[in-house]
Amino acid sequence: MSEHADPTTDSALAGSAAAEVAGLSQLSSAALADRYSNSLLGVFGTPQRVLVRGSGCHVWDADGNQYLDLLGGIAVNTLGHGHPLLASVISSQLATLGHVSNFFTSPSQIALAEKLLEISAAPAGSKVFFANSGTEANEAALKLTRRNAGTADAPRTKVIALEHAFHGRTLGALSLTYKEKYRAPFAPLPENVQWIEAGNIEALRAAVDETVSAVFIEPIQGEAGVRLLSAEYLAAARQITREAGALLVFDEVQTGMGRTGSFFASAPVIPDVMTLAKGLGGGFPIGAMIVFGEENTKWLAPGDHGTTFGGNPVACAAGLAVIHTIEAQNLLAHVRATGQWLREQLAGIEDICAVRGAGLLTAFELVSANAPKLVAAALDAGFIVNATDEQTIRLAPPLVITTEQLGTLIAALPQLISAAS
Repeated sequence: MSEHADPTTDSALAGSAAAEVAGLSQLSSAALADRYSNSLLGVFGTPQRVLVRGSGCHVWDADGNQYLDLLGGIAVNTLGHGHPLLASVISSQLATLGHVSNFFTSPSQIALAEKLLEISAAPAGSKVFFANSGTEANEAALKLTRRNAGTADAPRTKVIALEHAFHGRTLGALSLTYKEKYRAPFAPLPENVQWIEAGNIEALRAAVDETVSAVFIEPIQGEAGVRLLSAEYLAAARQITREAGALLVFDEVQTGMGRTGSFFASAPVIPDVMTLAKGLGGGFPIGAMIVFGEENTKWLAPGDHGTTFGGNPVACAAGLAVIHTIEAQNLLAHVRATGQWLREQLAGIEDICAVRGAGLLTAFELVSANAPKLVAAALDAGFIVNATDEQTIRLAPPLVITTEQLGTLIAALPQLISAAS
């Protein structure tokens, strides 16, 4: 038998698989939602819509309705939907070499690692570990920092995280996540995590001593409603951890890859470890942990950690395509200008009492309207937005969105807010 099946057979199989999906796409959203509930575990609740197609900053549901995507798959779809270069790069790489396991490497894996070290201004000796998601990247970071364990006479067993932090849902990452309702059902979790007030330098200074192995910080707390930490706080965290011998970890899963108008929201502060995911692959799953400085790469040796799919050639090719597109199209400047325009427009709406953010990661608080009700009203009107709590709306659209597209939301918001009051 030949290595590959007959091309005619391959074509028929591909056609059969495509026809199965196409057939489902002809059903109504209600019919598809019913089939979803009968076949998928309900950890996400009932889907708001069944989406079948996307192009640029818009998506369409199974009933043909169009939506302006102002959430970007939760800060994932960096270049929007169906970006031709990203689709071409992924298809080409998959046709060339798709998966090889981590017994081997590939040119795209090496090239992406080198590119991440370049854009993060990593010092000599820094290294990259690839995973598949943000929570996996944070798991790797937590394992690494646990190796900074001190000595038998002076053990380092404590990890410091911030109030309202979100670092993921797997058990290790969950142990760092602040919200009690996420953690309590799965106790006991990895222990000895202490949460301190975010942004309070003196609280950080008081908490970090010789018993602390690491401090985990999101430069902007996205799930908490886009809460920014000051450059002064991040710089102080670097100084305090270095003096105490603790490792500093910046979780840039949501804020990295140009989301804030810089490749990394924490720049120019260099941590010991940085975690990335979401926007890195532009919609293709990939996570990364950058370990800064040769002295920190010693914490994980061969066999200490691993992943089957992490760093596969296709995901790394996607990451490279995203970075090169950001650079070639000068998207960082576009993100800064567009985000600033958006926040200025939001601040002028009477029923909005607070606006905050950086680049195209923005939140606004409502005076009296209910945020989840506003999400529903906006969806009915053709806008995808997200509520982080009862009062706050988060926006994280594709980095290619225009002020003209954002202007349609601004024009619609007063009536949407009224409907949600």
